[in-house]
Amino acid sequence: MTSIRRSFVALFLASTFAVAVGAPAARQIPSHDAAQRVLKALDRIQAESLAAPSARLRRSEFDEGDVNAYIAFRLAEEKEDVLKELKLKLFGENKVEGMARIDLTGRKVPAFIKPRMNLYFEGLLVVRGPQARLDIRRLFLEGQEIPLLVLDALIDIAVKLGKADAESIRAWVDLPYGIKDLKTRAGGLALYY
Repeated sequence: MTSIRRSFVALFLASTFAVAVGAPAARQIPSHDAAQRVLKALDRIQAESLAAPSARLRRSEFDEGDVNAYIAFRLAEEKEDVLKELKLKLFGENKVEGMARIDLTGRKVPAFIKPRMNLYFEGLLVVRGPQARLDIRRLFLEGQEIPLLVLDALIDIAVKLGKADAESIRAWVDLPYGIKDLKTRAGGLALYY
């Protein structure tokens, strides 16, 4: 089982990849074609990087729909049972806004924690060498801004439930092999390899 941090960040980073997305509708079925475009590109990037490392950076671009389809595909593939949905809105200068739907139904959680909640966030995608992280600047529960420590508390709860590794949302994550940089633009993402 992947950690919640990996769900937030590694899923984002692997294709993008993470609060004006708005409340989610019913769970959407990921676009198979869009998710496959991203998966094929990641395979191609890895193969090209292994076969012929290049000093000149190459670029592969995806639109926001591709990125969100890939994230939905990964959540379904990994059978995430805490993080049910993650949607991103991409802006220039590596700015990201997003919505994460958390479901702790049927688990023993403190009474002050709602079992189902929508978290909205805004932050920056930060790349440092072969690693990246999503530097969340603001966090909202439903429409109310809350301290970032609440996210770490949710991760701690998931750890105690045995559903996540003990890691912080602020931890650095290795980029997929071959990827050297990530840049967002309004509605899209470029992977540099």
